[in-house]
Amino acid sequence: MKSVATHEAKTHLSALLQEVSRGETIVISRGRKPLAKLVPYDQPVSRPQVGDTMDDPFSVPDEALRPMCGDELRHWGL
Repeated sequence: MKSVATHEAKTHLSALLQEVSRGETIVISRGRKPLAKLVPYDQPVSRPQVGDTMDDPFSVPDEALRPMCGDELRHWGL
């Protein structure tokens, strides 16, 4: 990680941005105190639109939807 002073950052901003575009991280400092960090920009992950499905479709087997028998209802306290 490279560190530069604020004056150097102002003077050589274009060159620093080229370094950042190649993956370098640059810290801008005033004296010995870090003030900011230049990092490569990551494209945000696209969010789903309303109505888009996020998971693969699935099916529910008919057995899962059948009515429960008396023993099953008693087991569930019904």
